[in-house]
Amino acid sequence: MKKHIVKKHGRVTPRRLQRTISRLRASEDAGDPLAVRPPYWKENKKQIRLYLDADVLAWFKREGRGYQTRINRALWKLMKDEKMNSGE
Repeated sequence: MKKHIVKKHGRVTPRRLQRTISRLRASEDAGDPLAVRPPYWKENKKQIRLYLDADVLAWFKREGRGYQTRINRALWKLMKDEKMNSGE
């Protein structure tokens, strides 16, 4: 009998967990500044409905799963850059 880690929206199998850990380590090794977030970051997420152009969404989805995270990172980087340029 296989043991699975259960989370709110589906199951996380050991294989899926290992892939996630590998991706996180790869982003840290690449020096991705967006991989390091404030400790409160996850708690501040809000669920919204967002309409995007079909070609924009397809561009983010081209690498498969995790496209919502990629969209969020792109917006977060834009916000950070804008704050730096405005002197906030």
